[in-house]
Amino acid sequence: MSFTVAIVGRPNVGKSTFFNRMLEQRKAIVDDESGVTRDRQYGVTDWNGKTFNVVDTGGFVPQSEDIFEREIKKQVLIALEEANAIIFMVDTATGIVDLDEAMADVLRRSSKPVFLAVNKVDNGERLLEATEFYSLGFENIFFISSMTGSGTGELLDAVAALMPEEDVDKIDEDGLPKFAIIGQPNVGKSSLLNALVGHERTIVSEIAGTTRDTIHTHYKLFQKEFILIDTAGIRRKTKVHEDLEFYSVIRAINAMDEADVCLLVLDASKGITAQDLNIFSLAVKKGKGIVVLVNKWDIMPKETNTAKEYEIELKKRFAPFNDLPILFISATEKIRIFKIIELALQVYESRQRRIPTSQLNDVMLKAVESYHAPVVRGNALKIKFVTQLPTAVPSFAFFCNYPDDVKTPYKNYLENQLRAKFNFTGVPIRIFFRKK
Repeated sequence: MSFTVAIVGRPNVGKSTFFNRMLEQRKAIVDDESGVTRDRQYGVTDWNGKTFNVVDTGGFVPQSEDIFEREIKKQVLIALEEANAIIFMVDTATGIVDLDEAMADVLRRSSKPVFLAVNKVDNGERLLEATEFYSLGFENIFFISSMTGSGTGELLDAVAALMPEEDVDKIDEDGLPKFAIIGQPNVGKSSLLNALVGHERTIVSEIAGTTRDTIHTHYKLFQKEFILIDTAGIRRKTKVHEDLEFYSVIRAINAMDEADVCLLVLDASKGITAQDLNIFSLAVKKGKGIVVLVNKWDIMPKETNTAKEYEIELKKRFAPFNDLPILFISATEKIRIFKIIELALQVYESRQRRIPTSQLNDVMLKAVESYHAPVVRGNALKIKFVTQLPTAVPSFAFFCNYPDDVKTPYKNYLENQLRAKFNFTGVPIRIFFRKK
């Protein structure tokens, strides 16, 4: 299921601090100066066994003449429309200000569930002061501290309760493979879809944002059958002068949840951008198979090793997960487009692969013997048994005597061994260590 939560509010109330806490990493820049968050930040988090998308927006300032604040306002309105739930953050240290009232007025007109998070409540005196925010009229109100984490658990419990119970790792054995075409606007996603299905299934234009919604196409040709999802997904709105890039990313995030394999389309002439890496890292975190397609290769000037050098540079940018199939294509000239289907199906099959426990132990315990884990506090770290977990994303449990002390380099070694022995190219692998 695709479930997205947007964090909104005026500048400098602690939205990015809360976002970082949810993701358990310092991804958003945090500073006392208002207006630091200008770009949107996207992430994936889980709580109580439920996984959902999180969008951190910039500070909302209506009626501003500042160019950045005007753009941020547009993006906040888009987030409100696309998200399933809203966390409205305010600051008890300053109390209710005009900007909070303006934001509250926008949110009251929204049909989405809104959670009012009163931030910086880190002592009893602040808790008393925070009661004034009941006057904003929101039913779901939580007193939290983004910095210390106080109260954030109750807030996330309430957000997670909106999501229906479902087995997120359940494998759809009866369904067809689903391949999502993702990437930034105007890299050739719709042209690629039309080339693959052989007719004008979608509108194709040089103007970024032509595709009006996420489009599903049933592909059944040459003894191959699957669903193609075109995620250009930019809709023209009358009320919102949309930020095309922002729309494309939110739609891509939602399509990723549905897909088995993501076809990440890059523009050869522009190379890989920070936004491409952002989309890529989200697909990896969601455990989706990935095929990288470098489009518009026909217009690139070429020498003997151009493609090889380009691929090496791409893999450097994708590191540490760079065991990826990379294909150089032209959607308009139909160069290597059917190779895409072969690679996507290979990655899909690899993602579905189940390795017998006996075979897994025969191979991986030999790999452990050939390169022992570092000593832990004077004791040898011993891995006794390996098994594959029954999840949609290939996941492996290594049973050992000190599971909490296995360091990242050794974990990477085991992942590389799994990839080398069992061919998981294009598929993220999850490794867990458990007490034997």
